[in-house]
Amino acid sequence: MDALGGQALSTHASSQKRRIMMKPADPLSRQHDIQFYPRPAQANHAFQFLATLTGISVQIFASKHRICVRYQIKEHTLQSIENQLKAAGFHLDESILSKIKRALIYYCEDIARSNLEIPEHNIKSRDVYVKVWDNHPHGDHDETPEELRRYL
Repeated sequence: MDALGGQALSTHASSQKRRIMMKPADPLSRQHDIQFYPRPAQANHAFQFLATLTGISVQIFASKHRICVRYQIKEHTLQSIENQLKAAGFHLDESILSKIKRALIYYCEDIARSNLEIPEHNIKSRDVYVKVWDNHPHGDHDETPEELRRYL
């Protein structure tokens, strides 16, 4: 039983267990709740549907009409998981608060995924510019030959 009295089932544990909300240790791991429109057994069917997908760990809280999903951001996003659920005929909670939460999560995950694609800074190319800068004359450069400078 969870702290609110809902039954917690997990794809990684066959027995009932207490749900512990902790920040994932892996920065690429995400854990989110998906709230469903209150229809009978919708959370149970969604649990069974998502349990067949690879890379997604699912916990169910049927009495609360929600499931908790955990996944790697390199493999999945909350938006892709919810789109799969919608395509399979599930009805998500469409309250304004849920929509705002989802939009924020979609944005954050999109940024996190795009940040994974940024290549590391190439240090060798920086060294080339440093050498050019060292050989480049700095300050007040006068092209007048040295012997004419002493004459004047």
